[in-house]
Amino acid sequence: MKDPKAPPPSLRPSMQISDADFRLMVEAVSDYAIFLLDPHGFIQTWNEGARILEGFEREEVLGRHFSIFYPPELLARKWPEHELEQALASGRFEDEGWRVRKDGTRFWASIVITRVMDEQGALRGFAKITRDISERRRQDELLRSSEERFRLLVEGVKDYAIFMLDPSGHIVSWNLGAQKNKGYEASEIIGKHFSVFYPPEVAARGWPEQELRLALRDGRMEDEGWRVRKDGSRFWASVVITALYDASGRHRGFAKVTRDLTERRRVSSLEDEGRRVATFLAMLGHELRNPLAPISNAMALLDRGASDTRIVEKVRDTVVRQLRQLTRLVDDLLDVSRITSGKIHLEAKPVRLRDAANQAVESIQPMFSARSQTLHVETGTDPWVIGDLARIVQIISNLLSNAAKFTPPGGHIDLRLAINGTLAEIIVSDDGPGIPIPDLKRVFDLFAQGQQDVARSQGGLGLGLSLVQQLVTLQGGTVSAFSSGKKGEGAEFLVQLPLTPAPATAIERHDDDARGRRILVVDDNRDSAETMQLLLEALGYEATVAYDGVAGLDAIKAQSPDVVLLDIGLPGLSGIEVAKRVRIEVHQQPTLIAVTGYGQESDRETSYDAGFFAHLTKPVALEQLQSLLDRVLPLEPPRSG
Repeated sequence: MKDPKAPPPSLRPSMQISDADFRLMVEAVSDYAIFLLDPHGFIQTWNEGARILEGFEREEVLGRHFSIFYPPELLARKWPEHELEQALASGRFEDEGWRVRKDGTRFWASIVITRVMDEQGALRGFAKITRDISERRRQDELLRSSEERFRLLVEGVKDYAIFMLDPSGHIVSWNLGAQKNKGYEASEIIGKHFSVFYPPEVAARGWPEQELRLALRDGRMEDEGWRVRKDGSRFWASVVITALYDASGRHRGFAKVTRDLTERRRVSSLEDEGRRVATFLAMLGHELRNPLAPISNAMALLDRGASDTRIVEKVRDTVVRQLRQLTRLVDDLLDVSRITSGKIHLEAKPVRLRDAANQAVESIQPMFSARSQTLHVETGTDPWVIGDLARIVQIISNLLSNAAKFTPPGGHIDLRLAINGTLAEIIVSDDGPGIPIPDLKRVFDLFAQGQQDVARSQGGLGLGLSLVQQLVTLQGGTVSAFSSGKKGEGAEFLVQLPLTPAPATAIERHDDDARGRRILVVDDNRDSAETMQLLLEALGYEATVAYDGVAGLDAIKAQSPDVVLLDIGLPGLSGIEVAKRVRIEVHQQPTLIAVTGYGQESDRETSYDAGFFAHLTKPVALEQLQSLLDRVLPLEPPRSG
């Protein structure tokens, strides 16, 4: 019975394919040259693909040695014989290389030679298959050439460091710009992690790894910051990191481009500083004219012969008040100059922050009263630090003054002392308009100020907070500013100084204020020395005198004064020499104030170099001296009994 599913006879496979069928199949292939060689390499068969590829007709090539397809340089190396030897030894040989057509043109060939054995294992010859892959090779060459040009372009760039990182951040390529910018040779740096370019404090917080995570998440990451060269020097860098993927989407690593912007940043900083200086000069003119105007008016009244006691007292009070304001402005400017030039002298003694806070509050209280502001002081903790009492008073006063300026009338300011681990803290906060978030990062810059109205009713030169930061830093501490930028939530300033144990006798000494406001006057002009002594005693200080340098040095050692008003031009031992010996020989060093007829800038620098706190030129104005003493001594006389 006939199977209904069986294919028709015309579609049934042949039970046997003859050698002739194989020959027809091979000869019909046109894309490959397929032919047989005898055991010695002579051509036995020739297909259509061989004719098209090699250019020989069958009758031209049969019986000839297959070496006719090889260029002279390969023949000289006996490369055809080598191919047969390799095929005979291993059964198969593959190669790519130049081959030659009948007309002498060359093409890039892929060849496979296979050993052919008979049923008894005897060598019958070799099957050779050749394919023209010139076009593929041309495309590969174009790609390689393009990649080579790109590589040369990248490696030749000098202004940018361009290099690749593997997925874990290790360096795998290095260009000339990287060598120039970073200082490493390729052999020194390839294989190392790119975090070697980051300052220790930046690397310690894991920023290099964070950069890679951001680049992987977003595709690219841009940053500016300090980077480190091989020699340890720092430069300001612009960095772009790009995540790299291959055609299949697999992450291959990162491209990193770094540019040195140090010079551009320096120029920008100079431009910013120039603008700040121009603004400062405008502010300075405004602030100087403010006190000069009432002084001018007061002098005009006196010129008119005003004799009314009320008018004379008003004039006197006005002049004294405005001269103090001028003195504060000049003192701030001098302090900035001394700090920036390294000429400031700070004491390093145990300081009770409660005392410093009380002195600062007393000096600034009239400002709060004038603005109907409430100051709340919390000094329940009793921290001690090593520092300069006068400068710590100045720090707190400047913070309080800043809070008062920018808090509206009727507002509230808080001053609090605290202990936080190994740190003593001074916190000043207010409920004013606060500091805009963008301004927080520049609030301690020189000449920087918050928003003011056209009348500049808050006044000032923008030096207060900069002085605070510099004085805190010089005493080993830090200062920070915090604000939400929202009106009514105000601002908070936090000063942190290293805590120190209270001296053994601190509590007993504090109750009767052993500091005593003792002042020594050293001047070889007896009239000048003695009248200054009387004047100081009238102001409530305990004053003594010495009339030459040697006697002055002995008195400093014997009396341990708190302040020394020291003339420079002394016989025997000059004031400069006395100051230098005090720094070496006296453990409990007093505050030295130069009082001299030498007033040149070079004289001032000599005084500061010798360790003087201030330099006053004779004749000394009483208000200037009083203001200076207020800064370095308690404002109230010691309590008796």
